[in-house]
Amino acid sequence: MKALTFQRYGKSPDIGFADVSRPTLKPDELLVQVHAAGLNPIDNMIPTGTFKPVLRFQLPATLGSDLAGVVTEVGSNVTRFKPGDAVFASIFDLGTGAIAEYAVVPECAAALKPANLDFVQAASIPMVGLTAWQALKERAQLTRGQKVFIPAGSGGIGTFAIQLAKVFGAHVGTNTSTGNVPLVSSLGADEVVDYKKQDFEKVLRGYDVVLGTIRGDAIEKSIDILKPGGKIVSLIGPLDAAFARARHLNFVLTWVFGLMSRKIMRLAKKRDVSYSFLFMRPDGARLAEIGELLQTERIRPVIDKVFPFDQAKEALEYLAQGRSKGKVVVQVR
Repeated sequence: MKALTFQRYGKSPDIGFADVSRPTLKPDELLVQVHAAGLNPIDNMIPTGTFKPVLRFQLPATLGSDLAGVVTEVGSNVTRFKPGDAVFASIFDLGTGAIAEYAVVPECAAALKPANLDFVQAASIPMVGLTAWQALKERAQLTRGQKVFIPAGSGGIGTFAIQLAKVFGAHVGTNTSTGNVPLVSSLGADEVVDYKKQDFEKVLRGYDVVLGTIRGDAIEKSIDILKPGGKIVSLIGPLDAAFARARHLNFVLTWVFGLMSRKIMRLAKKRDVSYSFLFMRPDGARLAEIGELLQTERIRPVIDKVFPFDQAKEALEYLAQGRSKGKVVVQVR
């Protein structure tokens, strides 16, 4: 079968299409004929080796984390799905990839595709949906009436997280460029800062939660907008010692990650707020709940651009520019 792979880690990962063997199933897995694969920034980061100490791949490895497609075969222990079912899933951190004609999906990671979404729309959801849920609800324990700052509101994670936070009953602040203000407002953002005109840390105050999505010094600046007891949940780093311990990493990596996060931890403690790094985990049961929100149209997919399968590499390059409004998706079939 055809798959988009990378051959090595580093500045020249040799990304391109390759003919690879169709995957074989374990008893608890599904074989899915991929119709669409949603792209995420980490798909570009993995070949660079940034997460090599944390994510395990056997090279050459297939790229991509999110997919939607049709089940063609099920393992002997699978009970929730059958051939012919339309499903969507994130297979991030499972050592395999989604930008391929077929993909293996553990039963526990899959959910039935919402009937009102096509495969492209469904493929745009899993990682951003699960990340937003796990960060806002499980880690930050966001409750009705609290204030959450979701930077880069017009991006892939931002467009979903704004909508989910509103479902949870939160007051949502965000920042974006002038041209994207109408988009984020239509998604439910209550307080929008045009970053071309103002700095968010000089405008926003009294927030309970910050979702870290922008590299650079934005996370440090966001400390200033939090009230005492507030929480920062970062999706982009720095990695921390708690993350290393949760993944049972060795002492050296735990020490290194603790060193990497020392500055932000010190600043957070000084202001009586907390900092933590979050890695999304696949979760089919939670994805099914998200599917219900999509089915009832309480949340809608936001897609910037769809690329054909043979332009998957170009799709990753486009995503890397950081200018997409919503998600970038590769249509495989």
